[in-house]
Amino acid sequence: MSYQALVLFDIDGTLTRRAGPHHREALAAGIRRVTGLATTTDGIPVQGMLDPVILATMMRRAGARAAQVRAAMPAVMLAVEGYYLRLCPDLRDKHCPGVEPLLARLARRNILLALVTGNLTRIGWRKLERAGLRDYFRFGAFGEMAGTRAGLAKLAIRQARREKLIERDAPISLVGDAPADAIAALANGIRAISVATGLTSAEELRRERPHILLKDLRELRLWMVETPLGADGNFTAEPQRRREEEQKG
Repeated sequence: MSYQALVLFDIDGTLTRRAGPHHREALAAGIRRVTGLATTTDGIPVQGMLDPVILATMMRRAGARAAQVRAAMPAVMLAVEGYYLRLCPDLRDKHCPGVEPLLARLARRNILLALVTGNLTRIGWRKLERAGLRDYFRFGAFGEMAGTRAGLAKLAIRQARREKLIERDAPISLVGDAPADAIAALANGIRAISVATGLTSAEELRRERPHILLKDLRELRLWMVETPLGADGNFTAEPQRRREEEQKG
């Protein structure tokens, strides 16, 4: 089956928010179990960071050397995932505004949905399961799969094309609440859609020059993800008629 477009979503601050301290607690608990180090995320600007990068920063701040961090990381990530899977709360009331109606609408339009998130794989999927959103997403690129968010986006795009889920000229968008999401989208030549439902203000998001900046996902319109980008990175032949029809409907 070939989809008409691909939309990649971040999780925290984009699909869900105010999900509690459990993720941060899992990071510290996993490090403590494997290395014995007492660590914290306090003072680390975690928004937009990949979980392995956060873990490495926590361990380095607690005195671990780079070689020790590298050696411990595989076991630490497994411990973190195990801790979070046991304690993840019900997140069905933690959706960002407009999330589930939008996902349902995109799915009805034959648009492929996937994840690009800094969460470790099992943490990301568990969050969506507990939020009741898992079935909307075909696959994901997660924090341990690449060194940067741009690298994760590239992996997701490659998978969609390799599995022939989209044509090479299909529109691709990345939706996220952090500057890192817009940077990753622009680095891959795809549409950057920033949404101000996380910790970053609209003013800060605007500095990264996303193609579209939304207050929340209730403002996202189909033409925003169905319209291709031109060679200059701008919309090609904006479908005015379709937008007018949507506004009427």
